[in-house]
Amino acid sequence: MQGTIDGFSYGAVTPVVAFLMACLGAALGLRCTARSLRTERSFKAGWLALGATSIGSGIWTMHFIAMIGFSVEGVTISYDKPITFASLAVAIGMVAIGIFIVGYRGATRMAMVTGGTITGLGVATMHYLGMAGMRFEGQFEYDTITVALSVVIAVVAATTAFWAAVSIDGFLPSLGAGVVMGVAVSGMHYTGMAALSVHLHPGALADTASAGGRTAPLIPLLIGPGCFLLLAAVVVMFDPLMVMGTPDWDDPRAMNGAGRPPGVPAQRQVPRFGTHADPASFHSRTRDPAPPEEW
Repeated sequence: MQGTIDGFSYGAVTPVVAFLMACLGAALGLRCTARSLRTERSFKAGWLALGATSIGSGIWTMHFIAMIGFSVEGVTISYDKPITFASLAVAIGMVAIGIFIVGYRGATRMAMVTGGTITGLGVATMHYLGMAGMRFEGQFEYDTITVALSVVIAVVAATTAFWAAVSIDGFLPSLGAGVVMGVAVSGMHYTGMAALSVHLHPGALADTASAGGRTAPLIPLLIGPGCFLLLAAVVVMFDPLMVMGTPDWDDPRAMNGAGRPPGVPAQRQVPRFGTHADPASFHSRTRDPAPPEEW
């Protein structure tokens, strides 16, 4: 029996909120990645780990907020918690691999392509593993071509977002990169959902009233990752370099003609002779012999 799917049970509320969470997680993660390229090696791993967890949590939160609006007519849906949390671990783990490649290899073409590909595959894997954790009296079937398209969207957009985050300096470009990845995650999700069809088992239809609580188990699961994203945002806001970018004195282009940062006075020239003469210059040239009357 073919099931009737409604992916927007609450209208535009769930897609909009899901998109904003994806953008938040992506913006934080990409900014942390860019920050890692401007820090000492001992702190690099910490920034990259924070970035991977932010992006992974944003992807996971986006998916399940969007799934709050998903329903199959007359069917009660529940979620297998081990698989659901495994999808979160997979998202963070695969994104971490991609981010660490970019963080340690730098803004090279190979690092961008490799890191973006792994991150995009992590987005897709998280989505379909999360869908596999849904429990109801039926089964999902997917259109192969549409699934492949969803994976391509995730990989291409993740690679583009990495490139924008680490190649273009400034807060606004990083924010734009976060929006690009947010679009990637949301686009991948709804493209994947467009590939979905539901086949119900005989006698699977339940009372419509009993199906009303289908999304209740998701709310508590979202609290932890949501709180983490807020804490990560606080960390970013209290780090001046994260918001303002590289200081002028670290930028060779900001040096004036004397090769020093603006606002730093030139060193005072020490006279070579006299009361404040440089000791190293006492023998720099031969002095005229004293007149005989001074002997």
